[in-house]
Amino acid sequence: MADQRLKLLVVDDDDLVIQSIRMCLPEQWRVVPANSRAEVPKEPFDAAFVDMHLSKNSARAEGVDVVAHLHGSDPHLEIVAISGDLDRDLMESCLKAGASRFLAKPLSPEEIELTLEKIEALLLLREAAARGKPARAVWIGDSAESRDVLRQIAALKGEPGPIYIEGESGTGKEVVASLIHGQEDARPFITVNVAALPENVFESEVFGHVRGAFTGADQNKMGLAEAAHNGDLFLDEIEALPLSQQAKLLRFLESGEIRRVGAKDTVKVNVRVIAASNQNLAQMVKDGKFREDLLWRLNGKRIALPPLRARAGDVPALADFFLERERPRRNKTLSQDAKERLRQHAWPGNVRELKRVCEQLSLHSPLPIVRVEDVGRVLPAGGGARDPDTGSTVDLARGLNSLLADYEARLIRLALKAESDIEKVAALLGISRSSLYKKIKDHNIGADA
Repeated sequence: MADQRLKLLVVDDDDLVIQSIRMCLPEQWRVVPANSRAEVPKEPFDAAFVDMHLSKNSARAEGVDVVAHLHGSDPHLEIVAISGDLDRDLMESCLKAGASRFLAKPLSPEEIELTLEKIEALLLLREAAARGKPARAVWIGDSAESRDVLRQIAALKGEPGPIYIEGESGTGKEVVASLIHGQEDARPFITVNVAALPENVFESEVFGHVRGAFTGADQNKMGLAEAAHNGDLFLDEIEALPLSQQAKLLRFLESGEIRRVGAKDTVKVNVRVIAASNQNLAQMVKDGKFREDLLWRLNGKRIALPPLRARAGDVPALADFFLERERPRRNKTLSQDAKERLRQHAWPGNVRELKRVCEQLSLHSPLPIVRVEDVGRVLPAGGGARDPDTGSTVDLARGLNSLLADYEARLIRLALKAESDIEKVAALLGISRSSLYKKIKDHNIGADA
């Protein structure tokens, strides 16, 4: 019977390293060893560990070429570069060649196990996306941006909270929260739409109350945070939380304790909070609408979701997915020119807008094949324009100031990737160091930009 375990390629010239990795592997993995690029079997793998120095010549990092070869053969392969040489240029070369992460030798058993756990979580997410089953949350798309989102989700498997998901309305924040939660064993998942809760009932709904705490409180009530014990509490549209309640949420995040309204004693609960917002909370802090200390508490583990216009290559797959959900009641298929027309649209409403358009196409298209003219009748007029220089779609309806701010942030990110020295980046952009720092903060550009 064929071995059904996951295959880990380990490329290292030291057989003792290969043996030590083999001894640390979880039972669902098996090692395929190779001492050099020439010994790498021509077969698919689920992951690869590649040593950077595969000969006695310490000045040459042959492993970078192996990483590039493996990545070229399978762009989806999760490649982990390993080395005792922590030279920054070497580490950067590994990432550019196609490695997804870099681990320093000597590897600990715990580090190997944790790394493979994250990779396995990513493989499961990709498998679910490939199946596209509508019965569960699934992220559809194979663009570079989508692969990055799935990698970030997988990295959060087993991590304590809080977790913050930021993205425009309709980009899939609730889907991502569900996927993060779904990586754990069976446990509660409680969702709260903060914007739908009036200010005067937020505390009672989230933390509960005791009998007689206020008019109408005729019995004790467990709050949603307590109901999420040993699970996840998803706070959607966290930007709508009034300042008067933000201090109470902050206290809960810091202490892990809740006090029901009207109660004297506190109760300790084990809850991971996942918060989501379609607003720039950093800007809300500047405007005095959101507490800075709460933002820093939420922002430790952050996923920024790209708008659909930034991953236009995923539009055809998403459209196919939504039309498939309409079967067997309506059997409709998109023509290639219809897919291209959908791909060129700016999608200011993101994935949610695309879903509604596909529902309309399924309902109103007269033929089994949806034509480009059918798409033209359903899509709203105006808003999007194709940039002839880049080929990308520009949502002109967002306004000049917003578009210029996005472009400025993009240029700064590019400059920071090209040059690590902040003084040189400032000189490159022709601005002062203090101005650069301010722009980095204004655009919420992280250190990993």
